[in-house]
Amino acid sequence: MARSADDPYLTPDELRLVADGDLFRAKERIILKVRDLLTELQLGLHVDLGRSALLLPPDFDPTKMQFVKGERLENCPYQYLDYPKHFLGEDKFTFRSLCWWGHHLVFALIVEGGPVKRYKKNFVDRFHQLAGQGLELSLAPTLWEWKRAEGYTLPITHERKAQLAAVLSGRAWFKIARFVPLDSPALCEGRLPEIGRETFRSLLPLLTP
Repeated sequence: MARSADDPYLTPDELRLVADGDLFRAKERIILKVRDLLTELQLGLHVDLGRSALLLPPDFDPTKMQFVKGERLENCPYQYLDYPKHFLGEDKFTFRSLCWWGHHLVFALIVEGGPVKRYKKNFVDRFHQLAGQGLELSLAPTLWEWKRAEGYTLPITHERKAQLAAVLSGRAWFKIARFVPLDSPALCEGRLPEIGRETFRSLLPLLTP
């Protein structure tokens, strides 16, 4: 008799996975390597942050950061770094670098409250400095959606200025992201920190006075 997906008994394939100790040891090695790459990125971003005069929320603390590891972002493991990181009341300002296993790497600027109006003005006034750099504006109804697909994000390209400005105008928050496939040659070369720093620098027209 065929077993259903809800059958509590383990299938032979599932038992082989459970018995594969090398699989779990490899997972732990990868977790540590990703953590090391995110740490290297944080150190580089700290340098970049000190080089620029930025529009920042009140009481912003440049020393705050957060590393997070979890197992169930839509049933897949994930690791992320928030740096710079500012969550205070309704104000949010962070650059999140997320490695979502089975999906992609995401570098995203998340902004709510504080100087959002000024950021939105910069987005329109300096649009063509931001466009064409692989950035995408989130269309999701929440800041915490990480899919990249039609209806979820809209690429920031030169011909979409009016469309993107219209999307942004009605929001009190926004997220701009860059997505990198996990099989990207750059990641195979260990360039995660470099890509993250490049992404943050590409957002400076939005963040500077």
